[in-house]
Amino acid sequence: MKFRVLAATAFGLSLALGATAQAQEPISLRAMGSFHVGGKLVELSGRPVTEVVFSPGGVPAKVDPNGTYQTGQMYVQYFLPQNEKGSVPLLLWHGGGMTGVNYESTPDGRQGWLEFFLRKGWSVYNSDAVERGRSSWAMYPDVIPGQPVFLTTANPFERFRIGDGVNSYNADPAKRKYLPGNQFPPDGYDNFVKQIVPRWTSTDDMIIDAYLAEVDKVCPCVIMFHSQAGQFGFKVAQARPDKVKALVAIEPAGIGDPTKAAALKDIPVLMVFGDFIDQDSRWPTIRKNATDFGDKITAAGGSVEVVNLPAVGIKGNSHMMMMDKNNLEVSQLIQTWLEKKKLTK
Repeated sequence: MKFRVLAATAFGLSLALGATAQAQEPISLRAMGSFHVGGKLVELSGRPVTEVVFSPGGVPAKVDPNGTYQTGQMYVQYFLPQNEKGSVPLLLWHGGGMTGVNYESTPDGRQGWLEFFLRKGWSVYNSDAVERGRSSWAMYPDVIPGQPVFLTTANPFERFRIGDGVNSYNADPAKRKYLPGNQFPPDGYDNFVKQIVPRWTSTDDMIIDAYLAEVDKVCPCVIMFHSQAGQFGFKVAQARPDKVKALVAIEPAGIGDPTKAAALKDIPVLMVFGDFIDQDSRWPTIRKNATDFGDKITAAGGSVEVVNLPAVGIKGNSHMMMMDKNNLEVSQLIQTWLEKKKLTK
């Protein structure tokens, strides 16, 4: 997301963000920055020493891989508005094989949810989960068991309810078969797949530990989480119920501990699901798992609201609804819910 500094004072920075924001008022920030949280030191031994040439024509250097490594840390970037209207910060947690860039803008260059909620006056903390993006990797299988999972360019098209079923993707954009009425921007798909990063299926505990460290540093807060981060959002809130004021679950693909549902009874929960779920092979079960978990929270005295977007007249949304052409309509629905829960000033 491009920006230019319009003015800098002792009270903050005024920024004009991107082409889509030119018709809007500049954003005034009192601060912005980043930090790493979480992680631990790991000692490795017994590996051979090698010689490496780091630059063409350079002198070989000995590299001893034995020693202490920093692992499991998470990168967090924050934007704090001058005129803060959120009663607590808003944390954005992305899904599997992704990074915080999901929230920064849409792949076709429109305003993303990070900017939307910042303009609404929220202090926004956007992170790259452990082993993603700027959080860096750790050696595998020495530190992380197993191998990373990589996605083809066709995988998200067919799995994220963008394309019309198996074999709907084609390398030629003109030959791709989109679900009728789908809101994902066709001219942004090739840019979207450039955001995809490797992921592991064995780092869940490391990720939860890092998210707990972020919550301990930043919160009380509202947590918004997507897809794979479903289990992380719910489990972290169960571990820190006094620090979480609300949970916004965007198509959560995982849940918390059902035996500890009562830990969430004082935390309002909003679950949001997009379109085309009933005709998908996996998503009816995924949604039912999430709503069944919500029922357990409700039975324990909690408050859970489930919004199926087509049922409220918002149609065509893919799994990546923060990128869809109607993404700001969806984010306004979330903003209205947060206001209703009295989480804005």
